[in-house]
Amino acid sequence: MAQRVLVVDDDRTVSDVVCRYLEHAGYEVSHVADGLAALEAVQDRPPHLVVLDLMLPGLDGLQVCRRLRERPDGVPIIMLTARGDEADRVLGLQLGADDYLSKPFSPRELVLRVGSVLRRAGEPAAPAAELLVDAGLEVATGPRIARLHGRELALTLREFDLLAHLMRHPTRAFKRTELLERVWGWNFGDQSTVTVHVRRLREKIEDDPAEPRRIVTVWGVGYRYEPADA
Repeated sequence: MAQRVLVVDDDRTVSDVVCRYLEHAGYEVSHVADGLAALEAVQDRPPHLVVLDLMLPGLDGLQVCRRLRERPDGVPIIMLTARGDEADRVLGLQLGADDYLSKPFSPRELVLRVGSVLRRAGEPAAPAAELLVDAGLEVATGPRIARLHGRELALTLREFDLLAHLMRHPTRAFKRTELLERVWGWNFGDQSTVTVHVRRLREKIEDDPAEPRRIVTVWGVGYRYEPADA
């Protein structure tokens, strides 16, 4: 059965091209042109992935992203933006978007990004029996559940995979480019994606995100996970 992709964009020219390329790649594609219609479409028939434009009439893409992240199913989101301001892209990632592309973009690249995100969503990050534990933080990679002191954490797809990868390789420093390739599955892309996801993870797992003790910065390199019992 074909995976369902919902395209949310009020630019008819862009949406027609995006839908055509995604359909040609084998996806079942539906399209809406505003934020409220997007929320209704997701509620009526949840897609496997949402391609979401930032600039929408009425309810904008950031508001839609925030509302979608309140759902328990964690539907993956790829955000499209015509804005040149990096702050808008970073905010989208902070709200839980799994990826973004800036307009104008290559439709072929979008199809590749959709495939990469869906593969990550559909496969376990590690063998089902694996349980990563450190000082009250538990990550079960089979059911994809993370808990801190018994409280389940609301992690996005990429946040979960990033945390599991870092915990699986304690004390090892990873470059941002390495994390993009190993967690996102890309050998290209904006490294600020990694930075934003690390920031979001710290807000969820650190006692003091401003002074992180678990996910620490290795200056000039990237990041490493520092076990409490090390």
